[in-house]
Amino acid sequence: MDRPSIPLMLLPAMGCDGQLWARQIMDLGDVAEPEFGDLSRDTTIDDMAARVLDDAPPRFAVAGVSLGGYVAMEMVRQAPDRITKIALFGTRASMEARPRTVADQGSLATAPHDDPQLSKIISGPVQAMAERVGKAVFERQQQALLARPDIADAIASIRVPTLVAVGDRDRICTPDDARALSALIAGARFHILKSCGHLSPMERPGEVTMLLRSWLRGW
Repeated sequence: MDRPSIPLMLLPAMGCDGQLWARQIMDLGDVAEPEFGDLSRDTTIDDMAARVLDDAPPRFAVAGVSLGGYVAMEMVRQAPDRITKIALFGTRASMEARPRTVADQGSLATAPHDDPQLSKIISGPVQAMAERVGKAVFERQQQALLARPDIADAIASIRVPTLVAVGDRDRICTPDDARALSALIAGARFHILKSCGHLSPMERPGEVTMLLRSWLRGW
């Protein structure tokens, strides 16, 4: 018997739009019902989480990158009975030392250390996303991150199957940062994506899809 499709909410990193998750939205259609959550209109993570919850199905899985990961954890805190699984990509256990400008965020997100070829491949799409999102949205998202330095309560709220993944060349959330987050979540599974920077769904779409497929199916 075919398994029922799982409602899945996908949340972006700062300055990104649905293009970040385009491959997963296309490739996971046989196991999930993917939707893209809007993080563009609010100035606090709490309000972003509440808005996504208002638009989400009654119960669903959620996956987020960076900013999207923080919003996903806040969604679990606000509505623990509605979230069935959570996947966190490039997400740290604290909110300290965030990039403060569009240029900072863009340069860090598209610079996977010693792989200039990969940076070149993704820099165009990342720039296009940033232009579509616009400076005003980026500034609202940056304000949301800076306004919520303590996410301990949100992390402590997680009691569902959890995937924590990070690129081995991520300069915004290092592997040690992500590992520290994973250690705080009971039963979390930790995965390092090789030759990958901060925007793993775009940089390593096949591997991210494989991880999400396994997570959605209960490992």
